[in-house]
Amino acid sequence: MNTQLMIEYLSELSANNNREWYHANKEAYQRANAEFEDFLRALILEIGKFDSSILHNNPKDLTFKLVRDTRFSHDKSPYKPAFRAHISSKGKLPVPVGYYLLIQPGDQSFLGGGLFADMFKDATTMIRDYISQNGGEWEKIIHAPEFEKYFTVQGTALKNVPAGYEKEHPQAEYLKYKSWYLEYPIKDEELSDGEAFLAKAADRFRIMKPFNDYLNRALTGFQMPSR
Repeated sequence: MNTQLMIEYLSELSANNNREWYHANKEAYQRANAEFEDFLRALILEIGKFDSSILHNNPKDLTFKLVRDTRFSHDKSPYKPAFRAHISSKGKLPVPVGYYLLIQPGDQSFLGGGLFADMFKDATTMIRDYISQNGGEWEKIIHAPEFEKYFTVQGTALKNVPAGYEKEHPQAEYLKYKSWYLEYPIKDEELSDGEAFLAKAADRFRIMKPFNDYLNRALTGFQMPSR
């Protein structure tokens, strides 16, 4: 797997973020994208060693398009120069939560997990309720030494504990959250050796698995809103 080819293509796209360049270099995209799918295929096998629920996935079904929706953005660049994928038991849907990979030059790459989306009110409520009732398990997971070495829980949050929950609850700070996710930053230099990066990604995802499992227990029965 040639991770350097991915970085080189994405760097070129970042410097030439226009439709003319993109279409003139379609073959370069196809080669880089093929390398990304090969990497995902290998990553799925590595994750499968500790989470067999994701082994059925086809890499092509887990990736996101480079094309950006610019309708409500000040940045009208037509493409996001990044290869992205979400690996879970149900593919790239945000729920159930899984393992997120973003490769983007400029030291913007990261490995992620948890619930990034904060627009699903039912999901937010389900997780708040679960944390309020299972706070001890939550604390055990997020304060495990190996977890704390690499991760801090992030997310969009309210200023105050929402109505219906105790203001003095031991996990009050986390009950303010509307999303709960993890990000492990990856520098460009770490991507140059594909095999080493694969091993690091699999290891970090292994460490975040109990966090994902906790959120997925909270989200049992959640239904994605119909479009």
